[in-house]
Amino acid sequence: MIQRFLAPHRTVAAGMLGRLARRAAVCALAFGIAGAHAQETSSIVIKGKDGWLFPGWGSLTQVDVRGIDNTTRLIGQARDLLAARGIKLEVLLLPDKTLFYEDRLPDGQTLSPEVKARYGLILCKLGQAGISTFDDAAVLRQLKASGQEVFYRTDQHWTQASADATAEAMARMIGRDVAKLDGRPGTGMTLGPLFNERRYGDLAELFLTADEKKQVGREVYSVRRQAESSNLVDDAPAPVHVTGHSMVQPYFGFPQKLSSLIGRPVSVNWNPGNVGPWIVLLEYVESPAFRQQRPQVLVWQMFEPTFAQGPDASGLWDNASIMSANAWLDRLKTALSH
Repeated sequence: MIQRFLAPHRTVAAGMLGRLARRAAVCALAFGIAGAHAQETSSIVIKGKDGWLFPGWGSLTQVDVRGIDNTTRLIGQARDLLAARGIKLEVLLLPDKTLFYEDRLPDGQTLSPEVKARYGLILCKLGQAGISTFDDAAVLRQLKASGQEVFYRTDQHWTQASADATAEAMARMIGRDVAKLDGRPGTGMTLGPLFNERRYGDLAELFLTADEKKQVGREVYSVRRQAESSNLVDDAPAPVHVTGHSMVQPYFGFPQKLSSLIGRPVSVNWNPGNVGPWIVLLEYVESPAFRQQRPQVLVWQMFEPTFAQGPDASGLWDNASIMSANAWLDRLKTALSH
């Protein structure tokens, strides 16, 4: 997919590694997950009760602790490289849809205790490594408790309400971590009203037959319009950049809401989930946009079910995205040195 950069006004040393390994062990013990497990094979889409669909690329029973450790270590190295160039890394860890709708899974399919604890385990390891993040699962649980849906029924993506609530939590974290944002206050995006559109979710559209699609039906999506007061030709630099998969694409509203909250432009690049977070970050730091204007804050969106899959996860990412961890790190170093 072509890179997308949205400014809202426009559309480790050995000793350190040893300490991280010991801290990771503490997290695993605390969450009762005592070993590394390979990901089990699953179908592309899980057909649940009452027309609910779930992406099938995360295990319902097993947790790859070793992969989580490796990913955390690599993120920590990226954090240090970015920090050396004055860029603050903030990790946005999005939880799995099944955590919120386990009761809609097919009969006989449930989440194991280890998988239920996986999100907390990853948060613990990120915290032990000193990587800035927050508990988005808790944010979304509170939203669901208020009676709002946090994911669409036939789609892998979150709702507008979830994107807004997560943007609020992210804005608070940036406010805590960054004393003063660059740019002129009040240049964030002016949000327009919400409107509804009725269509099939992506899991239904992409993976179901015509008859199956009719059975699950369309659903209503809430989408925020562009405010008429927004200046579409304003070239103000964005001190915050968001990189990730399709959850953070402008359609679902996260970057626009974040821009409005911090009062500054926010840029974003994203690609489908099968490309993976590793190549998407490289696409940004290797781009002319990054070379021309480096952000003060880089928000890197990761996804709980695939967090354990490093840049070398052959057969899981798109073939063009596969590379060794060392090759990925070398490309990041090269991009940052320009």
